[in-house]
Amino acid sequence: MGREHPSVRAAVVTGGSAGIGAAIARGLGAAGHPVAVGARRVERCEEVARRIREDGGTAVAAALDLTDPDSVKRFAAVAEEALGPIEIVVSNAGALSPDPVGDLDADRFRAQLDVNLAGPQRLVSLLLPGMRERRRGDLVFVSSDVVRAPRPRMGAYIAAKHAVEGLARTMQMELEGTGVRASIVRPGPTGGTEMGADWDPATLVEVLDEWVRWGVARHQRFLSPDAVAAAVLAVVSAPPGTHLTLVEVEPEAPLRKRAPADDGPHDQRSPRPGEG
Repeated sequence: MGREHPSVRAAVVTGGSAGIGAAIARGLGAAGHPVAVGARRVERCEEVARRIREDGGTAVAAALDLTDPDSVKRFAAVAEEALGPIEIVVSNAGALSPDPVGDLDADRFRAQLDVNLAGPQRLVSLLLPGMRERRRGDLVFVSSDVVRAPRPRMGAYIAAKHAVEGLARTMQMELEGTGVRASIVRPGPTGGTEMGADWDPATLVEVLDEWVRWGVARHQRFLSPDAVAAAVLAVVSAPPGTHLTLVEVEPEAPLRKRAPADDGPHDQRSPRPGEG
């Protein structure tokens, strides 16, 4: 038998004001986990928390700027005061600007690294000691499939996500045998988020054209934020003794049209997940 932990554990979600982060917070809340929702737009976080409470869950909202060490400390303190010991940390907040690497000055490059890389470490360093002492906990780092399939005009973001996965892999070794699991969830293109919402339309078209040119946009489908949230919930719900170290989530392509010869009892199409 593996170690035991309660099925309901308090959680924090960064970047929880919209998109993937909000979906993760709602998913955890629906599963019974008390959730602290953090982001710079605290009023949006409160909307997410209120929805969780209206659906019967427990949630609080608090301001969180991952680039500000004092803000991170306040957020961690508010979360634990409101919810008790935190045993699930979902590091989801991120920032992305559509600039070629050579066009980014050092300050703008560093700013993206601060949000996407240094910020998660700031929060984890505050909440991990308690997890180790209790001998249970989950750290989930939301990465991106740009680590596996880089895209142009995302250099700082890609560098940060590579580093985040390196951080998580290192922690997996450092935490082995402590009861604390560090995991990576690596989503592919996801719709319904605000990432890139502040880009001008011409830039967005240019970026998407570049993705097509380099073969990283094979079809037009996108993941929903809820699909990524389901992957995160699967990671933290894995039973003790089980560690999902890396979960990749990609949008399924539309079904291809069948050729006439495919109709009938000898259909040779590839099975969909769950078939065959």
